[in-house]
Amino acid sequence: QVQLVESGGGSVQSGGSLRLSCAASGFTFSSYCMGWFRQAPGKEREGVASRDGDGSTSYADSVKGRFTISKDNAKNTLYLQMNSLKPEDTAMYYCAADLQEQCTDFTYWGQGTQVTVSS
Repeated sequence: QVQLVESGGGSVQSGGSLRLSCAASGFTFSSYCMGWFRQAPGKEREGVASRDGDGSTSYADSVKGRFTISKDNAKNTLYLQMNSLKPEDTAMYYCAADLQEQCTDFTYWGQGTQVTVSS
């Protein structure tokens, strides 16, 4: 059974940092695409960052240079390091898995962790 559990959200001031974690279980974590998404109130869900099974990464333009996605295969954990946070980064952040090497269709989702950035 695939399970994704996010943690690490919280409230920070503009310019601050947070590191989100996503503990994964039920599949071969090291082989597959993983990603982070976010959804702000009244807005559509958007992709933030993804990492293919071969290690290739992709970022939304709005977070490039500020966010970094990484994996610890030994711990079956996906991370999102978020630096220089802005109020517009405020959203619920979700971890997702696409059980293929290349990111094409995220079929498994965590419950989300809230990030709030104040000005």
